[in-house]
Amino acid sequence: MRIASLCFCIGLAFRAGMAAEQSAPTTAPAITPERLQEVHQDLMRFRRERRPLPDLWVFEDFRAALAVPTEASGTIQNARQQVLTAAKKAGVRVVMFANHESKPDEWRGLRDDILFISALETTNGDLRLPASGTDQKALSFLGLKDKRPEVSPAGFSGIEISSLSADENSNTGFGRFLKEAAASPDSWQKALEQFRKYPEEMFALAAEYRADAVARWDDMAQKGSLTGIASSHPFRINRLNEASLDPYEISFRHLSTHILARELTEPEIRQALLEGHIYVSHDSLCDPTGFAFGAHNNLGTFPMGDRALMWEKTQVTAFTPLAAKLKLFHNGTLVYQTNGTNLSFTAKAPGAYRLEAWLTVGGEDRPWIYSNPVYLEKPGWSALPWPSMDLSAPVDVTNNLTYADGKPEDANKHKLDLYLPRAKNLAPVFIFFHGGAWRTGDRGLYPALGYRFAKEGIITVVPSYRLGPKNKHPAQVEDAAAAFAWTIQHIAAVGGDTNRIYVGGHSAGGHMAALLALDAHLLAAHKLSPKNIHGVISLSGVFDLDIGESQAAVFGRDPSFRKNASPINHITSSAPPFLVAYCQWDYVPLGAQALRFSKALQEVGVPVKLHFTPHENHISEVIALTHDDDPTAKALLHFLQ
Repeated sequence: MRIASLCFCIGLAFRAGMAAEQSAPTTAPAITPERLQEVHQDLMRFRRERRPLPDLWVFEDFRAALAVPTEASGTIQNARQQVLTAAKKAGVRVVMFANHESKPDEWRGLRDDILFISALETTNGDLRLPASGTDQKALSFLGLKDKRPEVSPAGFSGIEISSLSADENSNTGFGRFLKEAAASPDSWQKALEQFRKYPEEMFALAAEYRADAVARWDDMAQKGSLTGIASSHPFRINRLNEASLDPYEISFRHLSTHILARELTEPEIRQALLEGHIYVSHDSLCDPTGFAFGAHNNLGTFPMGDRALMWEKTQVTAFTPLAAKLKLFHNGTLVYQTNGTNLSFTAKAPGAYRLEAWLTVGGEDRPWIYSNPVYLEKPGWSALPWPSMDLSAPVDVTNNLTYADGKPEDANKHKLDLYLPRAKNLAPVFIFFHGGAWRTGDRGLYPALGYRFAKEGIITVVPSYRLGPKNKHPAQVEDAAAAFAWTIQHIAAVGGDTNRIYVGGHSAGGHMAALLALDAHLLAAHKLSPKNIHGVISLSGVFDLDIGESQAAVFGRDPSFRKNASPINHITSSAPPFLVAYCQWDYVPLGAQALRFSKALQEVGVPVKLHFTPHENHISEVIALTHDDDPTAKALLHFLQ
């Protein structure tokens, strides 16, 4: 009896042309009931020790099965239904059939909340997803050019970095186990019994490291971005010794391509594949959901697959839900290794950084997770974000107007700048509070923003405010309330409509604008109320300070005080309408907070518009507002008018 037939039966064989020689040790221990029990104990321990991770990105984790065949499993229609049933049982949310299936696009779209996408073309481990005809934006960032080889904006190119192979050519413990099991019907029956009792454990021992495929990927990644995936390619269901097992469900449960996307739609999944927001995992070892890898610096946070400028101190970081052996590679060379659930490394050179997480199973180290790389580049002057310098619009500017009394040393922070359109006829009013972590920044940095909105007929007010840590919260938002009260009293004299006063801000300023509109006692001190606010714009705002101890120098560590300083804890149904904006490369966890805050507003009936900007970071997002073609600026203008 051929060993390959045995592999077909239990769904462990992938196409011979896609399977490369593995790098597992040639002296792997034999697979015995005792060893399977040892592996079982390890997997049970992993489940007990696994800890869920908080939402760190703006993406949801979708498990995917790619390059799934159907032509060898009965009729095409029956095989497709088997794939659908197996995907539902295994928790798979995205399925791509192999390219040699007849009319794969017939199943394109959502079926039972599982997304089916066009066939994945495969050639010797290289993969391509053809263009869909939709208008997908290719990766770009502040002048960085896309370096993906031979890829169209709507297409996708990648490489298979992991699959499961166990045939007569395998020199692993699992391959030897199959050879020995084939010696007689009796030994095969015993092997089947072990597989039925320990299916996940069997697959755990078949998790092998394809060193040749990974090395090729590393080499190609230095020349241009290339997405690494796993293939899901079980063969037909055969019957042997009256045994019939489902290769789709088994393989789907074992090896997955995890796609990080904002929602389960074909355009979003395609974009994630294009940009490499992907990691590969042997899920039978442990559920990896929540895994995060990327880089961060003062510009923002950049997940796996993206390109980022090495701005000041750039950290490469990883988080896993289970302690593992974490290996960081730079251009294919191991540069750092640690044990635990997180890794942090200061990048010193540009290039492709990727992570592998390994677990010790049955006394052997096995690969668990492969991240796609994050690509770091040295910045040039042309790549840095710059505001528009066009200050020639017909705008009148009045600087340094005092809006509050206070200590002499705070006098400059109690002033505001006023940007007035020439046509002053009941114009809407936008009060913008700057960011800077409540500790830095000034109104003098924002003339381009003032001109940008004033030239559109919007009176723009930009106050300064007292800064921490010298001035603790609530000094900053109390100054915001005073600036709002000054505007109510004086703006009609310069053509402003007091019934259309909006408050907004970026980062810390987004927090202040939201809190001003939700915590009624702040405006009550000026005999005003949130009803005087026509709408709120929060750009990458902070809505929940009750999580952790970030910004303790300004907000302290008292949980009740921090809870009261959090806008999300003051939401009521009477709140004014909100525009909540966030961007792809925002600081962690501002994107997740924006989603949660918007949902909380919606749940009590507050009108809220959620705006997402791709390919912008925390700093470039607000700078880009000064440009006429910026999509976020257009969203703000629509909200303000």
